[in-house]
Amino acid sequence: MRPEHPGGPDAGNGETPRDHPGVPDAFERLWTPHRMVYVGGQDKPADDGAGACPFCRTPGRDDEDGLVVHRGESAYVVLNLYPYNPGHLLVCPYRHVADYTDLTAAERDELGVLTATAMTVVRAVSAPHGFNLGMNQGAVAGAGIAAHLHQHIVPRWAGDANFLPVVARTKALPQVLGETRDLLAREWATTGAPTSTADQATISEEK
Repeated sequence: MRPEHPGGPDAGNGETPRDHPGVPDAFERLWTPHRMVYVGGQDKPADDGAGACPFCRTPGRDDEDGLVVHRGESAYVVLNLYPYNPGHLLVCPYRHVADYTDLTAAERDELGVLTATAMTVVRAVSAPHGFNLGMNQGAVAGAGIAAHLHQHIVPRWAGDANFLPVVARTKALPQVLGETRDLLAREWATTGAPTSTADQATISEEK
Protein backbone atom coordinates (compact mmCIF):
# COMPACT_ATOMS: atom_id res chain seq x y z
CA MET A 1 0.00 0.00 0.00
CA ARG A 2 1.41 3.41 -0.99
CA PRO A 3 1.74 6.12 1.67
CA GLU A 4 -0.86 8.85 1.90
CA HIS A 5 0.09 12.40 0.85
CA PRO A 6 -1.87 15.12 2.66
CA GLY A 7 -3.29 17.81 0.34
CA GLY A 8 -1.98 18.99 -3.00
CA PRO A 9 -2.93 17.97 -6.53
CA ASP A 10 -1.89 14.36 -5.93
CA ALA A 11 -3.87 13.94 -2.73
CA GLY A 12 -5.75 10.67 -2.60
CA ASN A 13 -3.75 8.78 -5.24
CA GLY A 14 -0.49 8.36 -3.30
CA GLU A 15 1.67 9.96 -6.03
CA THR A 16 3.95 12.98 -6.07
CA PRO A 17 5.66 14.76 -8.99
CA ARG A 18 8.92 12.97 -8.15
CA ASP A 19 7.23 9.66 -9.01
CA HIS A 20 7.13 10.70 -12.68
CA PRO A 21 10.03 10.82 -15.15
CA GLY A 22 9.24 14.38 -16.24
CA VAL A 23 7.87 16.05 -19.33
CA PRO A 24 9.80 15.58 -22.58
CA ASP A 25 11.46 18.76 -23.83
CA ALA A 26 13.50 19.91 -26.81
CA PHE A 27 16.90 19.13 -25.30
CA GLU A 28 18.91 16.07 -26.32
CA ARG A 29 21.03 14.36 -23.66
CA LEU A 30 24.25 12.55 -24.40
CA TRP A 31 24.49 10.23 -21.39
CA THR A 32 28.05 9.18 -20.56
CA PRO A 33 28.16 7.62 -17.08
CA HIS A 34 31.21 5.56 -18.11
CA ARG A 35 33.19 8.81 -17.85
CA MET A 36 32.62 8.95 -14.07
CA VAL A 37 35.84 6.95 -13.57
CA TYR A 38 37.73 9.86 -15.11
CA VAL A 39 35.64 12.51 -13.38
CA GLY A 40 36.43 10.72 -10.11
CA GLY A 41 40.14 11.32 -10.63
CA GLN A 42 41.61 8.41 -12.59
CA ASP A 43 44.39 9.56 -14.96
CA LYS A 44 43.96 13.20 -13.97
CA PRO A 45 47.17 15.26 -13.68
CA ALA A 46 48.59 15.62 -10.18
CA ASP A 47 48.88 19.41 -10.62
CA ASP A 48 48.33 22.15 -13.20
CA GLY A 49 51.95 22.25 -14.41
CA ALA A 50 53.11 21.29 -17.88
CA GLY A 51 55.14 18.37 -16.46
CA ALA A 52 52.01 16.56 -15.29
CA CYS A 53 49.83 17.54 -18.26
CA PRO A 54 48.86 14.71 -20.63
CA PHE A 55 48.30 17.19 -23.47
CA CYS A 56 51.91 18.35 -23.10
CA ARG A 57 53.27 14.79 -22.92
CA THR A 58 51.30 13.36 -25.85
CA PRO A 59 53.25 15.10 -28.65
CA GLY A 60 56.42 13.42 -27.35
CA ARG A 61 54.95 9.95 -27.97
CA ASP A 62 54.57 8.28 -31.35
CA ASP A 63 51.25 8.78 -33.11
CA GLU A 64 49.88 5.27 -32.52
CA ASP A 65 50.77 5.17 -28.84
CA GLY A 66 49.55 8.71 -28.20
CA LEU A 67 46.40 8.31 -30.39
CA VAL A 68 47.49 11.37 -32.39
CA VAL A 69 45.58 11.78 -35.65
CA HIS A 70 47.36 14.85 -37.04
CA ARG A 71 50.19 17.20 -36.06
CA GLY A 72 49.93 20.81 -37.16
CA GLU A 73 52.27 23.77 -36.75
CA SER A 74 51.01 25.06 -33.41
CA ALA A 75 48.34 22.49 -32.50
CA TYR A 76 47.58 18.81 -32.94
CA VAL A 77 44.55 16.51 -33.12
CA VAL A 78 44.17 13.52 -30.81
CA LEU A 79 41.47 11.01 -29.91
CA ASN A 80 39.81 11.49 -26.54
CA LEU A 81 40.81 8.62 -24.25
CA TYR A 82 37.38 8.85 -22.56
CA PRO A 83 35.10 9.52 -25.55
CA TYR A 84 31.52 10.70 -25.46
CA ASN A 85 31.01 9.00 -28.83
CA PRO A 86 33.12 7.03 -31.33
CA GLY A 87 35.54 9.35 -33.12
CA HIS A 88 35.53 11.98 -30.35
CA LEU A 89 38.53 14.20 -31.18
CA LEU A 90 40.39 16.94 -29.31
CA VAL A 91 42.31 19.80 -30.89
CA CYS A 92 45.08 20.93 -28.53
CA PRO A 93 47.70 23.67 -28.83
CA TYR A 94 51.23 22.49 -28.13
CA ARG A 95 51.68 25.35 -25.69
CA HIS A 96 50.47 24.83 -22.13
CA VAL A 97 47.85 27.58 -21.94
CA ALA A 98 44.57 27.49 -20.06
CA ASP A 99 42.51 30.30 -21.53
CA TYR A 100 41.37 30.95 -25.08
CA THR A 101 42.44 34.58 -24.75
CA ASP A 102 46.02 33.42 -24.05
CA LEU A 103 46.39 31.92 -27.54
CA THR A 104 48.26 33.79 -30.23
CA ALA A 105 46.39 34.78 -33.39
CA ALA A 106 48.19 32.01 -35.29
CA GLU A 107 47.20 29.42 -32.66
CA ARG A 108 43.55 30.52 -32.74
CA ASP A 109 43.52 30.37 -36.54
CA GLU A 110 45.01 26.89 -36.66
CA LEU A 111 42.65 25.67 -33.93
CA GLY A 112 39.74 26.68 -36.16
CA VAL A 113 41.26 25.20 -39.31
CA LEU A 114 42.01 21.89 -37.60
CA THR A 115 38.48 21.76 -36.18
CA ALA A 116 36.97 22.22 -39.65
CA THR A 117 39.31 19.64 -41.16
CA ALA A 118 38.50 17.19 -38.37
CA MET A 119 34.79 17.51 -39.18
CA THR A 120 35.53 16.83 -42.86
CA VAL A 121 37.61 13.77 -42.00
CA VAL A 122 35.11 12.30 -39.52
CA ARG A 123 32.28 12.81 -42.02
CA ALA A 124 34.26 10.88 -44.64
CA VAL A 125 35.05 8.03 -42.23
CA SER A 126 31.83 7.52 -40.30
CA ALA A 127 29.10 9.80 -41.75
CA PRO A 128 27.76 11.34 -38.52
CA HIS A 129 24.47 13.24 -38.64
CA GLY A 130 25.90 16.19 -36.74
CA PHE A 131 28.54 17.38 -34.29
CA ASN A 132 28.94 18.92 -30.87
CA LEU A 133 31.83 21.39 -30.83
CA GLY A 134 32.89 22.82 -27.50
CA MET A 135 35.61 24.20 -25.30
CA ASN A 136 35.15 24.16 -21.52
CA GLN A 137 37.04 27.02 -19.91
CA GLY A 138 37.80 26.32 -16.25
CA ALA A 139 36.97 23.40 -13.97
CA VAL A 140 33.68 25.01 -12.96
CA ALA A 141 32.66 24.94 -16.64
CA GLY A 142 33.36 21.21 -16.90
CA ALA A 143 36.96 21.14 -18.11
CA GLY A 144 38.54 17.85 -17.01
CA ILE A 145 42.02 19.28 -17.60
CA ALA A 146 41.49 22.99 -17.13
CA ALA A 147 45.16 23.99 -17.29
CA HIS A 148 45.53 23.10 -20.98
CA LEU A 149 42.69 24.22 -23.23
CA HIS A 150 41.33 21.80 -25.82
CA GLN A 151 38.53 21.87 -28.37
CA HIS A 152 36.09 18.94 -28.37
CA ILE A 153 34.75 17.57 -31.65
CA VAL A 154 32.04 15.01 -30.91
CA PRO A 155 30.29 13.26 -33.82
CA ARG A 156 26.60 12.62 -33.26
CA TRP A 157 24.14 10.16 -34.77
CA ALA A 158 20.38 10.07 -34.41
CA GLY A 159 19.55 7.87 -31.42
CA ASP A 160 23.11 7.74 -30.05
CA ALA A 161 21.85 8.73 -26.59
CA ASN A 162 19.97 5.47 -26.11
CA PHE A 163 19.13 3.16 -23.23
CA LEU A 164 22.53 1.43 -23.02
CA PRO A 165 24.40 4.09 -21.02
CA VAL A 166 21.35 4.82 -18.89
CA VAL A 167 20.32 1.27 -17.99
CA ALA A 168 23.49 -0.78 -18.42
CA ARG A 169 26.11 1.92 -17.74
CA THR A 170 27.63 0.90 -21.09
CA LYS A 171 28.52 2.96 -24.14
CA ALA A 172 28.63 1.14 -27.48
CA LEU A 173 32.02 1.87 -29.06
CA PRO A 174 32.30 -0.50 -32.04
CA GLN A 175 36.05 0.04 -32.53
CA VAL A 176 39.04 0.14 -30.25
CA LEU A 177 40.69 3.56 -30.16
CA GLY A 178 43.78 2.41 -32.07
CA GLU A 179 41.69 1.31 -35.05
CA THR A 180 39.73 4.56 -35.00
CA ARG A 181 42.98 6.55 -34.94
CA ASP A 182 44.33 4.63 -37.95
CA LEU A 183 41.19 5.26 -39.99
CA LEU A 184 41.09 8.97 -39.18
CA ALA A 185 44.83 9.46 -39.73
CA ARG A 186 44.70 7.77 -43.15
CA GLU A 187 41.72 9.88 -44.19
CA TRP A 188 43.39 13.04 -42.90
CA ALA A 189 46.43 12.33 -45.06
CA THR A 190 44.29 11.98 -48.22
CA THR A 191 41.43 14.42 -47.64
CA GLY A 192 43.24 17.38 -49.23
CA ALA A 193 41.63 19.83 -46.80
CA PRO A 194 43.85 22.75 -45.69
CA THR A 195 45.55 22.19 -42.35
CA SER A 196 47.10 25.59 -41.73
CA THR A 197 46.42 29.26 -42.34
CA ALA A 198 49.30 29.23 -44.87
CA ASP A 199 47.51 26.49 -46.84
CA GLN A 200 44.32 28.54 -46.81
CA ALA A 201 46.15 31.61 -48.11
CA THR A 202 47.65 29.55 -50.95
CA ILE A 203 44.22 28.20 -51.91
CA SER A 204 42.76 31.72 -51.87
CA GLU A 205 45.56 32.99 -54.15
CA GLU A 206 45.01 30.12 -56.56
CA LYS A 207 41.33 30.96 -56.79
